Amino acid sequence: MSIIVFTENRNGKLKKNSFEAVSYAAVISANTSKPVVAISVGNVDNDELSKLAKYGASKIVAVNDQKWLDHDSREYTKLIAEIAEKENADTFVFSHSNMGKAIAPRLSVRMKAGLLSGVVATPVSFNPIAVKRKTYNGGAFQLVTVKSAKSVITINPNSCSIVEKPVDVNIEAYTPQTAYNAGTKVQAADVVTGKVILTEAPIVVSGGRGLKSGDNWGQLEELATVLDAGLACSRPVSDEGWRSHEEHVGQTGKIVAPDLYIAIGISGAIQHIGGVSGSKVIVAVDKDKDAPIFKYADYGIVGDAFDVVPRLVESFKKFKNS
Repeated sequence: MSIIVFTENRNGKLKKNSFEAVSYAAVISANTSKPVVAISVGNVDNDELSKLAKYGASKIVAVNDQKWLDHDSREYTKLIAEIAEKENADTFVFSHSNMGKAIAPRLSVRMKAGLLSGVVATPVSFNPIAVKRKTYNGGAFQLVTVKSAKSVITINPNSCSIVEKPVDVNIEAYTPQTAYNAGTKVQAADVVTGKVILTEAPIVVSGGRGLKSGDNWGQLEELATVLDAGLACSRPVSDEGWRSHEEHVGQTGKIVAPDLYIAIGISGAIQHIGGVSGSKVIVAVDKDKDAPIFKYADYGIVGDAFDVVPRLVESFKKFKNS
C-alpha cells in the first residue's frame, strides 16, 4: 500500500501547500510504513520536483503533457485513480485549496473512500485513521474516524508544520493511459503579478465596511506593503464593489490561515470568522468595543481605523529600519 499526495504548482514552482501536504503524508508514512508518492501535473522540472523528497516523498509521478494543464477536476480524478491503481494506494492527501476541494470528493466517490475534509492536525490514530477538523465555523472540533478501507484527506492551509525528512527519490515521467476529455478548455488566463497570493501569504491585512469607502483603501495598501502582506476584504466590501471579489475572505470567499491576520473595520460576522479562524494570530481594529470580532481576536485595538492604521504603518516602518 502507498500514500498518494496531489501537489500543486504555479509557473513551474511548487506551492507551499504541496510541501505541507507531503509533510502531512510523511507523518502517516512514519506510522504505517507506507511510502509517499507525489503526483505533479504541469511543466515542473526535476530540480524543482526533487524538493518534495526533502519532506518525505520517495517517488514522484510527473505528468508534463500539455493537454493536462487545464485543471479539469473530473479528468484529474480519473488520472489520480489510474495512478492509484498502479501504486496500490489506499490513502490520498490534498491541500484544502480550490483544486483540492474540487478533486477530493470526486476521488472519494470513485475510490469508495472515506472523505476527511478541512483537517487541522495530523492524525490522532492511524489504524483506522482518525483526524480532527473544525465545525460550526471554527467554534468547535470534530474527531472523525474513517471506517472504509481507503481515505481521502484535505488539510487546511498552515495547519501542518513543514518538516524536513529527506529520503531518496525516484522521479518517473508518466504518460497517462486515461484519455483527456475535458468538457471545457482554458484558452487564455490573466495572471496577477506583483501581488502576494492571499492563500499563501504568511500575513494578511483585511478591511471591512468600517473604512466607509473604497477610496480609503490606500492606508491598508501601505500597511500591507510595509508588512509584505496579502490584502483582503470582507464580503460586504466586495459586494459594494469597493474591492475585487478576488480579495474577499470568509466562508463564502477565500479561506485563509496566515501566521498573522489583521482585521481592520471588520465587525466579525460568523461567515467571515469561518474563513479566517485558522489564523495563528488575529489582531482586530474596530471603534466598537462590543464588535464580535474581539471575541475571536488574540489582540484587539479599540479605535478609529483612520487614526490607528497610520500609527501602525509608522511603527512598523521604524521597526523595520531599526
